Amino acid sequence: MSDPFLDAAIDEAQRGRASGGIPIGSVLVLDGEIVGRGHNQRVQLGSPTRHGEIDCLENAGRLRPAQYRRSVLYTTLSPCDMCTGAVLLYRIGRVVVGENHTFMGSEALLASRGVEVEVVDDVRCVELMREFIAAEPDLWNEDIGEVD
Repeated sequence: MSDPFLDAAIDEAQRGRASGGIPIGSVLVLDGEIVGRGHNQRVQLGSPTRHGEIDCLENAGRLRPAQYRRSVLYTTLSPCDMCTGAVLLYRIGRVVVGENHTFMGSEALLASRGVEVEVVDDVRCVELMREFIAAEPDLWNEDIGEVD
């Protein structure tokens, strides 16, 4: 059975790819409702920091600390150090990761700091990234900081 929140994050990833960007999407869920959604927009906005999770948090707007603590962040790909830092800063208690085969982020750091991390190994997330990396290896390397 499909998870509607992961489905929404995948929809965001597909939107990002369709607009010429990197297919990583995210949604922030508070008390069973999506309060923020976003996708990687580094290419579209010429931004060094607008990863999918950061875009999602930006689109959610300001929340109270207690709201962040009750939130769940869904992301199609394991969060990088920057996105992990945002989760830790706002004390988001749970992160659901679509896949971590094409990129292993800082899941261990999140877990060591008390964040519940669930990796669901969704084949749609894996395929989105595999297709993208095959088509745009230089852009992918830039996104993860592997630039010469």
